[in-house]
Amino acid sequence: MRALHYVSARNVNPVDLEPQAPPPGQVQVRVAYAGLCGTDLHIFHGDMDARVQHPLVFGHEMSGVVTALGTGVEGWAEGDRVTVMPLAWDGTCPACLAGNEHICQNLDFIGIDSPGALQELWNVPAGTLVRLPQDLPLREGALVEPVAVAVHDVRRSELAAGDKAVVIGGGPIGVLIASVARHVGAEVVVIEPDAGRRASIDELGFRTLDPTAVDQTAAVEEWTQGAGADVVFEVSGAAAAVRGMTALAKVRGTIVVVAIHSQPREIDLQRVFWRELRLLGARVYQRQDFETAVDLLAGGRAIPTDALITDVVPLERTGDAFATLEAGQALKLLVAVGGDR
Repeated sequence: MRALHYVSARNVNPVDLEPQAPPPGQVQVRVAYAGLCGTDLHIFHGDMDARVQHPLVFGHEMSGVVTALGTGVEGWAEGDRVTVMPLAWDGTCPACLAGNEHICQNLDFIGIDSPGALQELWNVPAGTLVRLPQDLPLREGALVEPVAVAVHDVRRSELAAGDKAVVIGGGPIGVLIASVARHVGAEVVVIEPDAGRRASIDELGFRTLDPTAVDQTAAVEEWTQGAGADVVFEVSGAAAAVRGMTALAKVRGTIVVVAIHSQPREIDLQRVFWRELRLLGARVYQRQDFETAVDLLAGGRAIPTDALITDVVPLERTGDAFATLEAGQALKLLVAVGGDR
């Protein structure tokens, strides 16, 4: 079977591997599509070499079809259309015992800490499978994982209908958060410096701000009639965005840190104190977020899938796809590992 190996920084190679039968408790999935995200880009750059094995089959956004069952697996059958919630927790650490298995202190993020979806046949624990509707195209099913991220972020923020939300960063996750926020009835502004991305986001019906051309704090105050936003989502990962995010929130507003920051950032704690702001982290997702994401995609209106999926490339062109992502010329790129079956 064909697979993609991460070998070293900027070095990924298509390879032929011998498929293995699924062990007890696992299911074999024929991967149709795998999405590339910012974490995969970090792996490609070599930024996660201290964490990942070499070589690594990576990838954690996917859709596919069950092809074989290991012994002891119930509730699944060959031909079922699925995606994978790529988290394996130990069930014994303090976080798990407190009911927070998704942020287990010894979490195995499948596709990073263990082999992932960029292979034609992928063996995964049966408990990670999430069912896809028969009428949801597998191409769109590959978006369930990033949509689940956005669902989790919005749910954690406690955003409500009628609220005003600011999303800092108009990349794929920023657009998805804006889409989910709009679905729950909030008004949304997206702050994004890139003109091309702003144009794309404008076409989706969102209000955008260019932080290099306007005073974003003044613009948000005008939009909210001097109050500030109910919720601010920091999705950019930029130091300047972190410094400025507290000025955008209302008294007792909420700031949700979504982006992965590779180093400590300067935060205006005086503003946090003065306005009694709530600062939250939001990491990965829980099963209910995956199930909600499936429903949103199956509904066909809340998530702008056609606008999000910039291109679909064959497995052999994954290296080229990373170059496109680096150049900022795409929102979401999918790898056609097996395509529709």
